[in-house]
Amino acid sequence: MLDISEDGRTWVLSGPASSYAVHVTDRDELLHLHWGPRIGLADAEALAVRPLPDYWPFESPLDGREEYPVEGGPRFARPALSVRTPERRGTEWTYEGHGTGDGELRLRFRDGDLTITLHYRMRSSADVVERWVTLDNRGPSVEVLRADSATWTLPDRETWRLSQLHGRWGAESRLERSALTHGEKVVGSRRGHTGHQHLPWVALDTDATEEHGEVYGCALGWSGSWRIAVAQLPDARVQITGGAGYDDSGLLVLGTGESYTTPVFAGLWTDGGFGGASRAWHAYQRAHVIPDADRDRPVLFNSWEATEFDISEEQQRALADRAAAMGVELFVVDDGWFGARTSDRAGLGDWTPNPDRFPGGLKPLSDHVHGLGMQFGIWVEPEMVNPDSDLYRAHPDWVQYQTGRKRTEFRNQLVLNLAREDVQDYLWHQLDGLLSSAPVDYVKWDFNRCFTDAGWPDDPYPQRLWVDHVHALYALLDRLRAAHPGVAFESCSGGGGRIDLGVLSRTDQVWTSDNTDPLDRLAIQHGFSQVHPARVMAAWVTDSPNAMLNQRASSLRFRFVSAMAGVLGVGGDLTKWTEAELAEARDWVALYKEIRPVVQRGDQYRLRPPEGGLSAVQYALGDETVVLAWLQAQRYGEPVPALRLRGLDPAASYECLKTGEVHRGAVLLHHGLRVGLRGDLDAAVVRLKRK
Repeated sequence: MLDISEDGRTWVLSGPASSYAVHVTDRDELLHLHWGPRIGLADAEALAVRPLPDYWPFESPLDGREEYPVEGGPRFARPALSVRTPERRGTEWTYEGHGTGDGELRLRFRDGDLTITLHYRMRSSADVVERWVTLDNRGPSVEVLRADSATWTLPDRETWRLSQLHGRWGAESRLERSALTHGEKVVGSRRGHTGHQHLPWVALDTDATEEHGEVYGCALGWSGSWRIAVAQLPDARVQITGGAGYDDSGLLVLGTGESYTTPVFAGLWTDGGFGGASRAWHAYQRAHVIPDADRDRPVLFNSWEATEFDISEEQQRALADRAAAMGVELFVVDDGWFGARTSDRAGLGDWTPNPDRFPGGLKPLSDHVHGLGMQFGIWVEPEMVNPDSDLYRAHPDWVQYQTGRKRTEFRNQLVLNLAREDVQDYLWHQLDGLLSSAPVDYVKWDFNRCFTDAGWPDDPYPQRLWVDHVHALYALLDRLRAAHPGVAFESCSGGGGRIDLGVLSRTDQVWTSDNTDPLDRLAIQHGFSQVHPARVMAAWVTDSPNAMLNQRASSLRFRFVSAMAGVLGVGGDLTKWTEAELAEARDWVALYKEIRPVVQRGDQYRLRPPEGGLSAVQYALGDETVVLAWLQAQRYGEPVPALRLRGLDPAASYECLKTGEVHRGAVLLHHGLRVGLRGDLDAAVVRLKRK
């Protein structure tokens, strides 16, 4: 809902429980008024007439109060917009007017020939505010050094606590909370993709718990380099500024008649604690971001950990037979099916089936998989190329490189310059032809190295490749989805290196981490759930001991229950599993299919964090509730503690489907957990249904 004052200078956007308000003064200053509990237009107008503080000249009254700080004028806070022309630098804008339509509020400002439009959208079903900016140039060229999507202003509080998700390869999305101090805390990626090191999300609170207290959160929808700066200013006010690009060295040049639209930077307020914030983010993404989110994702098998590069059609058929007998619904051939790909040293860029390994192409295997009642998927890494490939030998100039410098190789590969139209055309024809040559239902789209030599010697403004690469990626995914509407896509980047609202709007799920150790995964999945829903969180059951990272042994039960917290997959070498293991796995897959709608579409409650001892997560949808619990350690004969469930009707009765216990209202699980948990490193699934 949008309310506008009679003079057209105060606006209030409202969702179910919150409001966001801004005001333009008669001096064309755009001021932030309110972000928090729902208010009316009269409340906002009362806030708008409050005078700005009268500071000494060493501070600015605009800092910490301006809605979108620009460079120049009486400001010292970090600017969200920084532009250059040969004649001038900075921005001195005047307010031109506002517009509405398609659920948006648009505020237009002008500085000479440059129009700056701030966009706002708050849907009636969600308390998420979507913000972005459009720059339109009608004059001589303008260099855009920085154009952030939004600056968020928080209300006055004595202290703030910052939550962020940090990590590295194999240890992504780990939650960290710390006191916010004066100065700036900057998180981001200068690697060309979202990155394993930080997810583009932050949250701030004062004293929130899992289910109580105010939480402010912001999430950026951008899959390239990015930056979010959280600043506690000298007067203790807090602002959060974020957008595409890590530094201010230059995004792009806008020629006459050209425009640029920033990615969306979304913000959320709730008084329901961290859990309430997570559920609001999850519901928003399922409703407005993730494609076909009402369709549950299938149980998949992926061949990578079973075969790596030692791949053949006969071998894949044998794995498919076992996967189908287990109840798997989607069979995925990972790396090694194409070109001269017998290791990571060759073949990337040559997206045609290896004739020695797949003499008839992929269609015979795809037909076999479909004949077993499963869907068929493949792995690709289109943005990369091996120097040992037909593509690189034909077009060595198609990669990112700096003249006179060595071309850095990570994993024996280089990054294609996707900003080039000829590269875009090549990839479109290769991938469209591939998806047309055989019945393919799913594509695992990988990205296994960061930008290093991000140069484009022939271009007059090579810095633009950082932004244009991502726009080209989005355009290619959009085009492929339109041409092949039955194909689902997964975003992967050596695990969780490309997870954000931008790529999630174009893919059906994401690969959370290359770390498939089920105990490590509990912390990774706990952090991931702070902002993203189980519906997109791919999780695999792999062999034990875990060969990739730590050689830790774990029960098949623990591995399955850990992976059932998201989109279940299997990645072990099924030809080496015993008949007893295959039979147990078949039972777990069948159970997951029963609880899948609740896990993938239900409200999530984090009952106990993975900090040792018992950890648990609950999902609730309609009349059903599912609890997944893991006993990480048990010492000194400690009994399994009880769990108090959340989000249930206090007047209703719920039956535990395993034990037959009937509970009222706020369910206290005790006996059901003791039945399901036994010994160290074990796990349980508890299901309840309203009677």
